[in-house]
Amino acid sequence: MDADDIVIADVHDAAAIAQLSERIIAFNVAVTGYDDGRSLSCFLRDADGELYAGLDGFTWGGYAMIEWLWVAESKRGEGLGTRLVRAAEAEATARDCAVIRVNTHSFQAPDFYRALGYEEIGRATDAPVGHGEFFFSKRLTT
Repeated sequence: MDADDIVIADVHDAAAIAQLSERIIAFNVAVTGYDDGRSLSCFLRDADGELYAGLDGFTWGGYAMIEWLWVAESKRGEGLGTRLVRAAEAEATARDCAVIRVNTHSFQAPDFYRALGYEEIGRATDAPVGHGEFFFSKRLTT
């Protein structure tokens, strides 16, 4: 195998992904001048430490991104998703973010985000096949 051979893997290589991420972040910082990237995470756990709801994302360069939001089926309908998103929005605002973004699939929560004031800014069809992906944004400051 030559050094330039492309190897496709279906096994997660955490070290390689971390290295790739570090290099992309270094490039982004060099080009934009923004070196303020921070994790934006909040988790809800029961008395035994079991996760039953959580949100994960980041802030960087004046915007926030929600990458993951999940609430256990047994806890849905209790307003936990709304509480997590509102907490992320408040923290993003405290970090001087002007905008917060999120992507969701048609079978997940597009109406949930619309109800929270997010505006659809794009859509992809057949992502996955037979479904769609929605791209949302919400202005936090004017």
